[in-house]
Order: sequence, then structure tokens, then C-alpha cells
Amino acid sequence: MRVRKKKNGAARFEAARDVITEVQKSAPERVDIKNILGEYGSYRLEIGCGKGAFAVETAKRHGDIGFIAMEMVKDVIIFAAEKAKAEKLENLRFVCGDADVIGQIFDPDTFDTIYINFCDPWPKNRHAKRRLTCRTFLEKFKPLLKGGGAIEFKTDNRDLFDFSVPEFEAAGFEVCDVTYDLHQSEYASGNIMTEYEKNFSQKGFKINRLVAKKP
Repeated sequence: MRVRKKKNGAARFEAARDVITEVQKSAPERVDIKNILGEYGSYRLEIGCGKGAFAVETAKRHGDIGFIAMEMVKDVIIFAAEKAKAEKLENLRFVCGDADVIGQIFDPDTFDTIYINFCDPWPKNRHAKRRLTCRTFLEKFKPLLKGGGAIEFKTDNRDLFDFSVPEFEAAGFEVCDVTYDLHQSEYASGNIMTEYEKNFSQKGFKINRLVAKKP
């Protein structure tokens, strides 16, 4: 879906530069997360943070972790950054960049958890390689996790979910804690919803969720 240009978007993006690091896909540079976040015992990453509801709430609940929220669309990430600034969250920072070059942005063995929440399902078969849960992407994400770390994946799209399970396994992950109705499952306690999740669950859509552990 095309994102409409936001009024004063460029100015708002510049005003949030203190919490956003921009990375160009054509010439990606390493992001030193300890430099932009400080020292934490644990770091987590959300890929595709949208307007930031999940990232902001997670950072608020877990002040002892360093949280990076990544989003490629400037006119979307400004909302997330403005929310974080309003909450004065010191443990949350944003990276505006493309997941396709993520291995050039972050150091290996950095994150304990990576979140992929409601990514674009790219429903046509010819676009399967664009899905963030395609094995080619998962093989880029995997080195960023510490040993024993995990990717937590949520989607309302059952076709995408059924596609993703064998992709995680093919990429060498151990898939566990699978549910096809998260909000009615044993995993509902402590679940933090995205804007999209709130909207579609209210319309009766069931949320699929899994955890994929790196050996």
C-alpha cells in the first residue's frame, strides 16, 4: 500500500534526528547501537515498526533493555519517533533503513529477540522472496541473534503464516509456541499489540503467532 506524503514530513523527520538514524540502501553503514542507545544487558530489534505502538509500549514495560525499531518509510517512522520523544524513552531508538541490507547495518550476535509484526504478506507467489519470513531474509536476520535468541512473528494472514513455518525451519530455526489464535491462547498474557493488530482483532481476525529459536 502506498503511503501518502505527510504534511511537513521532511521537517518532522529532521526534528526527530536525535532518535532516528538514517541508513541509505545504496551505501549502508554500520550502526553502533551502544553509541545511540548506551549500555544495556539485552538488546531487541523490531523490523517494520510502523507507527511505533508496539515499540513504544515494549520499551516502556522493559526499561532495562535497549530497543531498536526499524522502518524503511520516512513518512511512517516519524509517527513512531514522535511517540517515543513524547514519552522521553531513553531505551528506544529508530533506524530508517531497508531490511534487505540489515546484515550491513548491525553487528552479528547483537540481539536477544527480533520481532516481525504483521509484515507485508506479498500474496502473489512470484513475490514470495519479498516476504520478510522468506528464508533468504531469515538467513540475513539469523546472524544478528545471539545463540539461543529468537524471532517472534505475528500475522493475521494465515497463508503467510503457513508459508513461514517451513521457511523458518529451512533457515535452521527451531519453531515453537505456535498458535493460530493468539488472543485466546496461553500466550495472550503480556502480548503487546500493534496498531494494526488492535484494528483487525476488533474486526474478528485471528492472530497467528510463533517463536523461532536460533540454536
